[in-house]
Amino acid sequence: MMNIDTALKEAMSITGALGVALVDYESGMSLGTAGGDDWFDLEIAAAGNTEVVRSKLRVMSSLGLNDSIEDILITLHRQYHLIRLLDTPGSRASMFLYLVLDRERANLALARHYLKRIEADLQV
Repeated sequence: MMNIDTALKEAMSITGALGVALVDYESGMSLGTAGGDDWFDLEIAAAGNTEVVRSKLRVMSSLGLNDSIEDILITLHRQYHLIRLLDTPGSRASMFLYLVLDRERANLALARHYLKRIEADLQV
């Protein structure tokens, strides 16, 4: 099992990682961040992405979909923004990992695999 700080460090070791946050989408608050910089405020991005998650959950509810979100991918010209909802016994149901990747350096399939592994080991 790993704590929040260890999980964030693991996520930052993913090739192409520019920043990562663990976010509670009910409150919009980050429980921890790593990376980012003056050019990219992870706190603001994490809070904004809570709206993405909430919106998708509302749409799923309106459609009567009996399913859960594994992850959400937002593709920009130079970056991937990956939102992985946590669904493990050691985590609350309202949290997600938010990972920003450099599109030229990152392997999206491997990044998704590593986030899934981090999710499985994360104890919050």
